[in-house]
Amino acid sequence: MASEKRQKAIDLSHHLSDVSRARETSPLKGLSKFLGKPGLIVLAGGMPSEAYFPFSGISGDALVADSFALKPMEQESSLSWFWKLFSGANKEKTHTITIPKFVEHPAEEVNLAVALQYGTATGLPQLQKFMKDFVDKVYQPAYDDCTIMVHTGNTDGWSRCMQTLMNPGEKFLTEEWTYPSALASSKPYGIYPVPVALDKDGMSSAALRNVLAGWDATTQGKRPHVMYTVPVGQNPVGSTMGAARKKEIYEICVEYDVVIVEDDPYFFLQEGEYVPKASRPESVDTVSEESWLAGLAPSFLKFDYQGRVIRLDTFSKYIAPGSRLGWHTCNPMFAERLERQAETSAQAPCGFGQSLVTKLLYHWKLEGYTRWLHGIATQYTARRDWFIDCLAEELDLKATTSTDVSFWKDCVVYDAYAKPSGGWMMSEKGSVGTKLLSFVPPSAGMFIWLKIHFDNLPAYKRQGEGEESPEIQLWTKIAEAGVLISPGWFFAADVENPPTDELEGHFRISFSNADFATLKKAAQIIARETNKFFKA
Repeated sequence: MASEKRQKAIDLSHHLSDVSRARETSPLKGLSKFLGKPGLIVLAGGMPSEAYFPFSGISGDALVADSFALKPMEQESSLSWFWKLFSGANKEKTHTITIPKFVEHPAEEVNLAVALQYGTATGLPQLQKFMKDFVDKVYQPAYDDCTIMVHTGNTDGWSRCMQTLMNPGEKFLTEEWTYPSALASSKPYGIYPVPVALDKDGMSSAALRNVLAGWDATTQGKRPHVMYTVPVGQNPVGSTMGAARKKEIYEICVEYDVVIVEDDPYFFLQEGEYVPKASRPESVDTVSEESWLAGLAPSFLKFDYQGRVIRLDTFSKYIAPGSRLGWHTCNPMFAERLERQAETSAQAPCGFGQSLVTKLLYHWKLEGYTRWLHGIATQYTARRDWFIDCLAEELDLKATTSTDVSFWKDCVVYDAYAKPSGGWMMSEKGSVGTKLLSFVPPSAGMFIWLKIHFDNLPAYKRQGEGEESPEIQLWTKIAEAGVLISPGWFFAADVENPPTDELEGHFRISFSNADFATLKKAAQIIARETNKFFKA
C-alpha cells in the first residue's frame, strides 16, 4: 500500500495503564535531545571514557546467507558439520565481520564507541533503520507512522506490553492453549488470561466475538481490552492463522476496542502441509525469495489501519537466543511509552549483541537475510517431517479428517495405534492395536502437540485418589526412560478448567534442537513407553 494512501495511527492512549501514564522521561536520558549538536561538549552524564573500553574491536566469522539449501538434504547428525569442518570436507563458507572501536562516520557505521556506551533505549540507530526497512518490505503495515522499539526478546517484549497496557485486576484475551511464560509474567501483577477457543486456523473469531459480546462487567469486571496471541506456529498447537482469519479478528478488535499484541517468533518457520514419506515427491522445486515471502501468511500489521497492533519480533529463532534482541513494531504513542519504561529498567539490549547482529545484517543486506530465513525454514520443515516419519516407523499411523468439536475439527489428524508384537500387520478393517495418541502435523514452528487417549487405559491405571494424573504418570515414565518433553497442562490458559476431557492428556514435543539420530531415538522411546503404559 502506497504511503500516501495510508492514514496515521489513531489515538489509543486510553489503553495505557496507570503506571505507564505516570512514567516520565528519565532526567538523564532526556538530555539526549541535545546530542548531535555540532561542537557540543558533553559533561552531563556519567559516561565512562571510550578510551578505557578494553576492546579495540570485535570480529566474528559469519556464515554466508545461502549456507542452507532450499531443498531437503539427506538427514544426518547435527554434529556432522563439526567433523567436516575439522576434516577439511565441505568446510563452511564464512566472511569475517569486524566492528572497530572508532570509525570516521560514527552516525552511519557500527562502532564500539557507541555500541558499548550508555545510549538511548531505542537501540542502535543502524539496527533500527534495518528493522524498519525490513518491516516495511515484509509486513507492509497498513498505517503510515509505525515505529520500531527494541526489546530483549519476545518474553520481555510481552512483559513490557502487559505493564504498559493493563492495571492489576484486569484480564487479557488469549488462546485456550498458550505460551506459559506469557501467563507466568502477568500473574504476579494480578493480571489474568481469558481463554478463547481455538479451531484449525488458530483463535476462533466466532469464539472471540462470543466472549466479548457476552461479557458481564457486573460479575466479570472490566471487559478485556488487550489480546495476546501467537498466530503463526501457535505455541503449543502449531496452527497458522491466515489472512482471512486475521481480518476477521482485527475487525472484531476494532469493534470492541481491543489492542492486539502479536507475538510472532515463528513467523518465518511456516512449513506448509505435512506429506507422508511414501507420498512425498523426490524433488521439490525451489522458489525465489520474493515468491517465498509472498506465500507466507501475513502479519496482523498488514490489516492494521488504526495502529492497534503491537507486533513482537525476535532474532532468537533465526540468529541466536543468547543475543537477547528483538523489537516492537507499533504506533508512535505506544513506542514512546515503551521507551520510557525501558529507560529505567534494561535500557537497551547488550551493545555487543546489538553491534554484531547489526553488522551481520548489513553484511547480508535485506536480500541476504531473507535468503537466510528461507534456508532456516527449509531446515525446520525437514526436521518436522523427519520426526513424524520416525513416529510412523514406531506406531501405526492412520490419517483421518476430524469431525469432533475440538480445535482439530476439519483437520487431517494422524491417529497412532500400537503395532502388534509380531510386527507391522493390518486387518481388513484398518489399523489394529490400541489407539494411543493423535496429532495434527504443525504447519509452522518447532513443536508437535500430542493428544493422549487415556480413555483406552486399563481402569486401574486411571487417576485414583491421591495419585498423579495419567498425563503426569506417562510423562514421568518417558522422562525416566531418557526423553524430556513438556506436559500439556503447562499450556492451559485456565489451569483450573483446561480445555480438555479428563480422559485426555497432552504433550508438547520439540523437534528443533536434537540431531536426526537423536530424534529417531526419542521417537522410539516415546512410542515404546506409551505402548507399555497402555498395556494391561
